[in-house]
Amino acid sequence: MMAMSGTKSCRHVAKSMARVAGARLFSGAARTAAVNAPAATQLSSACLLPLKEAAAVGAWCKNGGFVYSVQRGYSGVRSGSTLALGDQEKLQQQREADHNDSGVTLAGHGGSNKDDDEKAIASYWGVGPSKITKDDGTDWKWSCFRPGETYKADISIDLHKHHVPTTFMDKMAYWTVKSLRWPTDLFFQKRYGCRAMMLETVAAVPGMVGGMLLHCKSLRRFEHSGGWIKALLEEAENERMHLMTFMEVAKPKWYERALVFTVQGVFFNAYFLGYMISPKFAHRMVGYLEEEAIHSYTEFLKELDKGNIDNVPAPAIAIDYWQLPPNSTLRDVVTVVRADEAHHRDVNHFASDIHYNGRELKESPAPIGYH
Repeated sequence: MMAMSGTKSCRHVAKSMARVAGARLFSGAARTAAVNAPAATQLSSACLLPLKEAAAVGAWCKNGGFVYSVQRGYSGVRSGSTLALGDQEKLQQQREADHNDSGVTLAGHGGSNKDDDEKAIASYWGVGPSKITKDDGTDWKWSCFRPGETYKADISIDLHKHHVPTTFMDKMAYWTVKSLRWPTDLFFQKRYGCRAMMLETVAAVPGMVGGMLLHCKSLRRFEHSGGWIKALLEEAENERMHLMTFMEVAKPKWYERALVFTVQGVFFNAYFLGYMISPKFAHRMVGYLEEEAIHSYTEFLKELDKGNIDNVPAPAIAIDYWQLPPNSTLRDVVTVVRADEAHHRDVNHFASDIHYNGRELKESPAPIGYH
């Protein structure tokens, strides 16, 4: 009789809490409120709700346990968050199967299921992944970029344009980049796949640093940026997508990964200080860096044409990002990446010219979308 009374009381508390929460399940705040509840609401016996009720509502028991629904395999999510109502039925079915296999189980500690482990958790805040499809109706499988962010690269851009250094600062930027190329040539030699990876881990830094500093400047001065924050962050994201693409082609060795840590750490801080001191020097240096990138990718294409590097099929991520034909190859990928670098060259030399004319970037509209 006491056991039955305890179970009924537990159900009564659970249903009362469910009525308070309405259609939503309990968060960490609700659990805290339950912990601080009066002693009268803390049951006289450690109770276990039937599994279906435990999955649907949270209940406070004397033994300090708060029965709540949390998906397995995602310990990083705060323990009070729960699944959205749309996923409850599937979760309950899985837990009932666990219950049949191994007996009564507390929520969150049942048997494991691969699909259950890989499914993302949607909290009661209503934040969850949206379903995106391609034009042909097939699922869009990339979460790092969306269909609206893809584009066709303009490969007709002039690859041979060069800013002739005339001032002392231009010459300093030019020879700084040239001095950085020598150890890169020595280390990578003809391994252009790994060289491209190293290049992109460095090339993606300036846009992020410049965009961040312009962002902070805009906040301090209560003024617009002329679109340059977006343009520079767009450049950084584009360079990062280059890296994600070449990661599918070349697998870096452990010492190459270690080199990335070192080079990126040094370059980030050096470029940060350089941009703080002289934005026109920083942008000019990136312009020359992109000119070297064009040269490196041209050499990459020569090796592909000679047959020294296998012209493997293009990675799927590259086909979707640059809207390439399905039968594209690595050569097509290198061609569009080189075109991107040429556009970044133009943007950074243009930004430096604005500063050389004694103007600020906000006074000239940024070339947003100019990859």
